[in-house]
Amino acid sequence: MDQLGQWLWQRSLWVAVLASVYLIGANGAAHAHHAMGGQTPKNFWEGFLSGLAHPVIGIDHLAFVIAVGLLAAVLRQGFWLPIAFVGTALLGTGIHLQSWNLPAPEAFISASVLVFGGLLALKQQPHVGLMIGLAGLAGLFHGYAYGEAIIGAEMTPLLAYLVGFSLIQLGITACAYRFGQALQNAPSAQPDLPLRFAGFAIAGMGLAFLSAVVLG
Repeated sequence: MDQLGQWLWQRSLWVAVLASVYLIGANGAAHAHHAMGGQTPKNFWEGFLSGLAHPVIGIDHLAFVIAVGLLAAVLRQGFWLPIAFVGTALLGTGIHLQSWNLPAPEAFISASVLVFGGLLALKQQPHVGLMIGLAGLAGLFHGYAYGEAIIGAEMTPLLAYLVGFSLIQLGITACAYRFGQALQNAPSAQPDLPLRFAGFAIAGMGLAFLSAVVLG
């Protein structure tokens, strides 16, 4: 393993360890992912800012969104992954607002981080159609969790919230996509190695998230 590989491996381990520490020490407010301090948004800007913040302050959501963008960079027609994810996240939010229940959403969200990190770490990537389906399924559960912060809101802040979390997720996946492409195009004997290390790090975070949910 070259020096770059060793450096990335060490950083991957540190990311996984720090994620575990974060989860163990996090309090209930941190897990609620409320950008407005637990208050329901009351106007357009509160709804929009809450939508922008929710996928970022929820580290499980953020890790998954980054994984989607990086995976999109290594798959042919991978740009469909973030589109499928964001589209079904909107549907998942609607499901929550209709008071329909999805089973064990936090467990599924944590498992999605673990699975997508693991898939990114693979040397041979699965078929893009399978990945689009998995991204869409994960979007339902992530969107369902997003819906918690907007229950009881009026139409204007609700629509602003949906626009906000859709834009921020598309923006993050676009940045991760470009970063992943740049890594693959960099002069290196193993151009896929940095992305695979990133996959191991994200999978480690997902395992920590899932352990926190299961051990509760």
